[in-house]
Amino acid sequence: MKNILLTGASGFIGKHLFGKIKLNYQVHLLLRSPSEIHEYTHVYEDLDASLDFSTALSGIDCVIHLAARAHILEEETALPLEQFRAVNRDLTLSLARQAAKNGVKRFVYISSIGVNGICNEKPFTFRDEPRPVDDYAQSKLEAEQGLRLLSVESSMEVVIIRPPLVYGKGAPGNFKRLVKLTNISLPLPLGAIHNKRSFVSVDNLTDLIVTCIEHPHAKNETFLVSDDEDVSTSQLLAKLLSAQGKPNMLIPIPVNILKFLGSIVKRKAVIERFTNSLTVDIEHTKKTLGWLPPLSLDEGVARCFNENYKG
Repeated sequence: MKNILLTGASGFIGKHLFGKIKLNYQVHLLLRSPSEIHEYTHVYEDLDASLDFSTALSGIDCVIHLAARAHILEEETALPLEQFRAVNRDLTLSLARQAAKNGVKRFVYISSIGVNGICNEKPFTFRDEPRPVDDYAQSKLEAEQGLRLLSVESSMEVVIIRPPLVYGKGAPGNFKRLVKLTNISLPLPLGAIHNKRSFVSVDNLTDLIVTCIEHPHAKNETFLVSDDEDVSTSQLLAKLLSAQGKPNMLIPIPVNILKFLGSIVKRKAVIERFTNSLTVDIEHTKKTLGWLPPLSLDEGVARCFNENYKG
């Protein structure tokens, strides 16, 4: 495969991925606004399922689809599920159907571990029955289902990747919240969170995506991904503090008290995400692809604060 169409290249993961694949592939970008990132850029100001992507798909061997409506905790919009579906399901399936029609060989879709659920007592596997509990994950699951059907109805191969929380230098969302907490020059009441969570560095995730572009055994598979090292939220915070050369000032406050305080300040969902367990089993990914995460968790965290690291 030589020609790749990448969506979501202006996002956190997309920027890292583009930096890797442009070295070995001819990369075309599908963006919402003009960009100086690359000369092969196709601009669609309002990305939606009604658009004709045939020009962008001409001569493309593989599509890597990162663009999505991001998950927002404490969603306040009137019809969030339909808005998630419009981008995460309908746009995805429209692009995929047009890709198949235009002779694209492989479609790599970045989904979410939220398709499996938001917490567990034993690690999720790729075989587990999906149990999405929010609108974002539901829309991602529906996109997956449509893509699998398309892989049966056409000759285009589909690869689905479900990452947990993705971290790295400049990462948004919950990881950004954790980094902000470590910048508070006061003791933090987060030293008694004894959960287990899987994380994946953006470098490990993009390495897996690159592997899935051409690997013959990735065909029509679903892969879970992580750094293959589970830690508690308290342990992760300690690593973040250590990587910045800051003292560990985590005070052990019981989780039930944290949840009570979170409900008072209307941040219950945020507290639950940080205190619940969510782990993934990536044995299928490692065995099927002969793949191992290039970076350890400690190495990934260190890169978050390395001023010389550009990604």
